[in-house]
Formats: sequence, C-alpha cells, structure tokens
Amino acid sequence: MAIITTICSSSTTIFSAIPSLKHPLSHQSPPPTSSPPSFKLGVSSISNEAELDIGNATETVALSSWTGGEVLFDGESDNGGLKARRKRRRKRRKGLAQSLVVDDGERDVGHEYKRVILESVKRGYLSPKEEAEISMCLKHEARIEAARRRIGEVQELDPTSKQLAKALRMEKNNVDNVLCKGRESREKIIRSYRRLVVSIATNYQDKGLSLQDLIQEGSIGLLRGAERFDPQRGYKLSTYVYWWIKEAILTAISNNTRMVRLPRRWWMLVAKIAGANNDLRNKLRRPPSYDEIAEVLNMKVSTVRLGFERGRSPISLDQAVLGQNSLTLQEIIPGPDETIPENMVKRELLKQELEKLFQTVLTEREAHILRLHFGLNGQTPQSCEEIGRLVKLSRERVRQIICTALSKLRHKEIVEPLKAYAV
Repeated sequence: MAIITTICSSSTTIFSAIPSLKHPLSHQSPPPTSSPPSFKLGVSSISNEAELDIGNATETVALSSWTGGEVLFDGESDNGGLKARRKRRRKRRKGLAQSLVVDDGERDVGHEYKRVILESVKRGYLSPKEEAEISMCLKHEARIEAARRRIGEVQELDPTSKQLAKALRMEKNNVDNVLCKGRESREKIIRSYRRLVVSIATNYQDKGLSLQDLIQEGSIGLLRGAERFDPQRGYKLSTYVYWWIKEAILTAISNNTRMVRLPRRWWMLVAKIAGANNDLRNKLRRPPSYDEIAEVLNMKVSTVRLGFERGRSPISLDQAVLGQNSLTLQEIIPGPDETIPENMVKRELLKQELEKLFQTVLTEREAHILRLHFGLNGQTPQSCEEIGRLVKLSRERVRQIICTALSKLRHKEIVEPLKAYAV
C-alpha cells in the first residue's frame, strides 16, 4: 500500500521510475495544478484508475522477478511465453534437485558418461556396405597379426614387414596397406558404435568396475565380434556384436571384481541365487530358506548352499574383533587339527603303540617294509617297486610281505588296544 500511495501522489515520478509503463499510460494527461469544482470528480476518477493500473503493473513487476525477470502485459502474454517460462522453471528445479542429490562420485560418473558420448564423432551406425568393408579389413589384419605372432614365437623377435610379406606371399606395400587400413577400420568402428557400447556398459555399473573400464572391455568385445562378422548372412553388425560386447563385459566383471576369482559358471550361478533370494525376501517379508530358493530355481539344496558360501566376500584376518580393541580374527580363529595339543598327544601315543606291535608281532624286515610303505617315520610313502629297489627284492615279493604283515596285525587281541585312538 505504501508503494501505491507514493505512486498516486506523484505520477510523473513512477513513470520515470518504470520505463516500461511510459508508453501504455502516455495517453493520460497529468492532473492540473488548479482544478475547478466541476472537474474534481473527473480528477479523482482518473487518479483511482491510475492507482488500479499502476497497482496491477507493480504486481506484474513483482511476479516477473520470481518467474525470471520478464514483464508481460495484455498484448504480450501468449501461450508461447507461458510455455517458455514453464520450461525454464522445470530446468531450474531439475538442476537444483540434481545438485542436492548427486554426490561428487556420481557427478564424476555423469560427466564421464557425457564426455564419452560427446566423443562420438559420427552419429548413427554404418551402412551395410561399410560394415562389409570394415569386417573384411579386420579379417585381413587379423591374418597378418596371427602370422606375426607365429613368426615371433619361432625366432623370438618381432618380424619385419619384409618377413611378413615373404611368409604370406604378399608384397611389402600390400602388407603395410592392410595394416594401415585395419587400424583405420578399428578406429572408425569404435567411433560409430561407441553409443552402443556405452548403452550396454551402463547396465553393469556398480558391479566392481568403473564405467571407463566397462567401456574399454566392451570396445574389445566389439572389435572381436567385428572380426568374426559375416555380412552374407543378412544380419546387421550391431545385432551381431551386441552379444560379443555383453560377453566381454561379463567376463571382465567375473575376472576382476573379486579378490578370489570365481569361474564364470559359478559367478552366474551366485548372481542367479542372489536375485532369487532378494525376490523371495520382498515377497515373504522374511529371509527365505535354502529349500525355498532351491524350489524356485529348480536346483538342489546343496547347490544353493554352496552358492551362498561362494558368494561371500573375503575378509582380512587382521580385522579387529568387535568389542575387543586388541584382538584380531587371526588370534581367535582355531588352527588345523594337527596343532591342537590333545590331537598331538594322541598321535604320539599311537606311534608308540605301533612301535610296540612292530617289535613284538612282526619281524624286522616286515616292520621295515611297512614303515617305508606307509611313511611312518615321517618320510614319503613309497610304492612296492621303489621298496623292492631299496631292499633288493622283486615288486611281487614286497607286496607279499606287506600282505603277510598286515594279516598279522589284524588279529582281534592285537587291534584291541588301538581302538581308543580310532576317530
């Protein structure tokens, strides 16, 4: 109201303060200095109308400061301006939401994704004729590279172009031209199908590899598929290399994302079991059992249990135990059974009992051959042929001595003291 009062008191002041209002209100004459009684009503009505018009104009100016700084009057307001303002508001809101939600890591990934997309010089895929030419160039280059590797393995040096030409029965200039065209074809096909590689790689983010690594692996699969592409079958190159790109990305994830590598078959099985586990957890509102997961996936319960064990992430033995500041997992995890004191005592007593039986039941030669055959003295167990060479007997004779000695030790009264050490 203070603004409106000031405007009414001095209309010339508001006209000079608001340049955009000079022309719409120029048809109104300023109030006279001395007004006769018959003209007082007209002046007051003009002042009221000016007050309403200027108040509306002031409202418009205030609203325009909120909506982007544009002032539109009756003659200027149309659907195009309204749509433009709405579009600008949506962009500002979207940018504000992204700046509030996206963290630094995700922002870097987004910039990297945009940078990779913008690197594509050529938009769209190649024509069938270009696909056939590039595939043929890559096949010729692969043939020369195979010959290069074969010759390099033989002479342990990289062969020269002249040696390659001689081995392939080609001219040196032709070899150089094929290699040059092969490099150009690789660059061209990577540029043309970069968008396809990126679209596939983005589906496998947050799997342990960065987006840049996934794109590199997908590009390798793209080149591998382009070398094996046969245009005479009638398929498009993008349809054929799609599976090569996907295969290369999945292989890289299975080989490089875990400290302990899982075979590709087990990696796929673990992912399948994890997906079924999440679905059942959301459906049942509780952790599912191994039997329920096995029933859904139509596999054995032992396979599901083994899949959960293989899918666990490895942990460090130096990790501190919760609630124990000075203890680590390495200090509290029990070792193998051989290091347990009770087992060590039992093993020593068993050796003593066996020595007593060897001395009382068997002959000296039989006891010696049994010790060699079973490695009872801490040595490596030996076969009948090896023992025969040591004691200068035939292999068959050594076998007979072993059978005789074991038959003597199998008597009930002899074996009875050893039952206490049986596992």
